[in-house]
Amino acid sequence: MSLKKISHSVKFVEIDAQNAGQRIDNFLLNQLKGIPKGHIYKIIRKGEVRVNKGRIKQTYKLQFGDSVRIPPVKLDEKKKLPAPGRSLLTLIEQSIIFEDSSLLAINKPSGVAVHGGSGVSYGIIEAIRALKPEQKFLELIHRLDKDTSGCLLIAKKRSALIGVQDLLRNRQTDKRYLALLCGNPSFKKEKVTAPLLREELKSGERFVRVDQKGKESTSYFSVMERFSDTALVEVKIVTGRTHQIRVHSKFLGHNIAGDSKYGNYACNQRLKNRGLKRLFLHSSQITFKHPDLGKQITIKAPLSDDLSFFLSILKN
Repeated sequence: MSLKKISHSVKFVEIDAQNAGQRIDNFLLNQLKGIPKGHIYKIIRKGEVRVNKGRIKQTYKLQFGDSVRIPPVKLDEKKKLPAPGRSLLTLIEQSIIFEDSSLLAINKPSGVAVHGGSGVSYGIIEAIRALKPEQKFLELIHRLDKDTSGCLLIAKKRSALIGVQDLLRNRQTDKRYLALLCGNPSFKKEKVTAPLLREELKSGERFVRVDQKGKESTSYFSVMERFSDTALVEVKIVTGRTHQIRVHSKFLGHNIAGDSKYGNYACNQRLKNRGLKRLFLHSSQITFKHPDLGKQITIKAPLSDDLSFFLSILKN
């Protein structure tokens, strides 16, 4: 087997204020660019990564002044991750909807993962880093499912990452989505507080269901427009659980159109025949206090052309 060293010899990094507070795995992903997340976890588990000469878990949060030992990393040449293609880079570049010295937001296309891993060579964050090689710090602030489109925030410095993530954690943001529900809901507005339990199947696939043992979860549904057998809704989420809107929609008895995991097969087939080729779930806007400006800002992501066109079909 041909092995190629794509890292460095052992090195020690002292954690400064810019890097303090982040998890060791995320720190290493940034330090060892091109190394898959699974390989990062492996060298942590094996104790090759040390903090202050001691072993740590992947969830360890770095402290100011910590000394981190980073081992040399060898990787099977066949496993080297390819760089994002020009077509993806162009698509992502055209999707940027907001940028300043602290933050960047894109209107994420459906079908593109937010990061590489789990069988995906690269995603949004790798593409952004390739587009902006001069930018030393670029990290995802939050995530969207691969099939979900819309507003995705990326930090350009650590203070912005920590600041906005704290707002998300403390529920001080306003996140809105647009979704097309199967059927004709009897409600105009509906609050759903069904707790959600996340499980991992043997295949490694994540699956979420309503369960009293799950985490408390809150979504507000508002019907925007009704069609013959579907309804366009706006969903405000208070919590940000995995697959929250998809599972809460199912709980209401009105699955999201095009949802292959939690959806209604007959509805999906009927709408596919009319032209819907994807999950109809779009992160339309987010409002939060800008970490540097100190004032509320709202970033809006227009509905993608394919979903807008499908709505025009439903209106006819």
